[in-house]
Formats: sequence, C-alpha cells, structure tokens
Amino acid sequence: MLILTCPCCHVTAEETEFHGGGEAHLKRIGPGGSEEDFERYLFMRENPKGVHLERWRHVYGCGKWFHTARDTATLEVFGSYPAQTLAPPDHILEAIRKRYPDWQWQRAS
Repeated sequence: MLILTCPCCHVTAEETEFHGGGEAHLKRIGPGGSEEDFERYLFMRENPKGVHLERWRHVYGCGKWFHTARDTATLEVFGSYPAQTLAPPDHILEAIRKRYPDWQWQRAS
C-alpha cells in the first residue's frame, strides 16, 4: 500500500484517503489546437514501469490536488508537491536521481 503525504495540509496517510488522477503535468489543448493534439491530450498517457509523475487528490482531507513522484514497480514514493507547480521541485528530482542516476524527466527543457 502506498503511503502519501499531502503537501497542502501535510497529512501522511494510506492511499485509500486519496484518489489518483492520472499523469501529472499534461499540457491542455485550447480551442485553436489540432484534432491530433486534442486526441493525444485525451488518450495518450505515459504508463512507465519505473518513475512516474502523477496527480492525486486528498479526498478525505483538504480536498486539494497535488502531484507525486513514485516508482510504479516498487511503489517507492519520492515526494509530493502542489499541483500548481509546473515542474517537479529540485529536491524530488535529486531523490529520484539518487536512486536512478540516468533518469530524465521527459518534459525537461
């Protein structure tokens, strides 16, 4: 079972107190976007075996959305951060790279 910490209210609890919302940091497609971009936004998601950045909601707590970095194979959680953050914070990237030195975030510029 996952143990997550909500970065908004700082409660640490089992995953049953939260609700997963899929992949984090998706770029929304506006009215001027192409059909291919909109299809990619709706249906094409990362599903890696390994480190994944995900959205979670603290359903039975503060009700806020946040992002979590975790390993889908081992369930190791590297950290959580507010959903308004546009990229994973440095301390989370460092924790991931400590365990997986060659890992690169696909959206890193």
